[in-house]
Amino acid sequence: MTSESPGSRPAAATPGVPPAVQAVQPVWSAPVRRTGGGVVALASVGLVVGGAAVLLVLVYLATFLGPGALLICLVLALIPLTVILLAVRWIDRWEPEPRPALWFAFLWGAGVSVATALIFDLGVQIALNLAGASRSTAGSGSDFTAAVIQAPIVEETAKGVGILLIFWVPRSRFDGPADGIVFAATVAAGFAFSENIQYFGVAMMEGGAADLGFTFLVRGVLSPFAHVMFTACTGIAIGLAARRRGAAAAGTILLGLLGAILLHMLWNGAFTVVDSRSLVAYYLLVQVPLFLSAVAVVVLLRRQEKRITERRLTEYAAVGWFSAAEVAMLATPQGRQQARAWASRQPRARKRAMQSFIRDATRLAFARQRMLNGTAGHVDRADEAELLALIQADRAGVIG
Repeated sequence: MTSESPGSRPAAATPGVPPAVQAVQPVWSAPVRRTGGGVVALASVGLVVGGAAVLLVLVYLATFLGPGALLICLVLALIPLTVILLAVRWIDRWEPEPRPALWFAFLWGAGVSVATALIFDLGVQIALNLAGASRSTAGSGSDFTAAVIQAPIVEETAKGVGILLIFWVPRSRFDGPADGIVFAATVAAGFAFSENIQYFGVAMMEGGAADLGFTFLVRGVLSPFAHVMFTACTGIAIGLAARRRGAAAAGTILLGLLGAILLHMLWNGAFTVVDSRSLVAYYLLVQVPLFLSAVAVVVLLRRQEKRITERRLTEYAAVGWFSAAEVAMLATPQGRQQARAWASRQPRARKRAMQSFIRDATRLAFARQRMLNGTAGHVDRADEAELLALIQADRAGVIG
């Protein structure tokens, strides 16, 4: 909170607006600064690099699947992808991340991460051939190494780099573990989408409709969130690192990446060494509890986001930037629901102003939280100033 800002004083109630939102007489005006350049730059590079990588992956898949099979598998892969993205939207609902950053995350996962894994695997095969062997002649030991060691390390590292890029560039929008889960899940959703196309295609070519149906059941119905759960470890760690500095931040990220790799190894190892009869028991006794634990973590992080919003906005209310009624409206699910219900019956300009009011107030709360964590810099101070000015304009737009 800027120490030089003495705050605002609520004026009398204004007819025809939500009771919580009232006119204020500002006694200080924050300098308005355009933000988001890093997000836009990241999205621009991501669209080019990630889009090109996705195109290359699809061309690679089409070379051995054929256009018809590729189309069928692509449509099937869209089903678990839709489920994952709906879950991501639910997680991201309280403090939505910038759409350009989410697009970057998806394209990185679907294109760059998959291409990295394919190129690394190709390099391993070339090295084996130069050594006078091949994966097929090396036997089951080589297959186990590729599935249980190589794939988890390469894939989780590639996905983690994408999350790190988001962390480094639009740093002011990476507030904590909940944001890390959102970006990690989006990267993982893109990766699983491309990988599912490959797995569905291979199953259809080798075993027809029966194998395709079984593969879809395993990957699309029983385990659509497998990659999300793995990579979420990295995302949570990077979110925690946003609240730390130096070696502590780097160590936290490495621990998260290690967790992602180990969970991935556990999953791939089960399918490699466990027989079909024991696989169901393994799934129910190991993977289902892990998934339920992950859901519990997400729920707790969402509650933490709400508590942070309410506490920080209450601090701004104490110096006059909000009324107590506004804090209740902006920082509680019930208050937001009532505000959006009111806005839905208003002209479009008022509706958009209410949406901006909620969004900017939430961003302000998390900018304040970063400053209290001791990880804020001049960017966060400038963000606070800009957001306070935007909130004044949002309030005026709601009042009309």
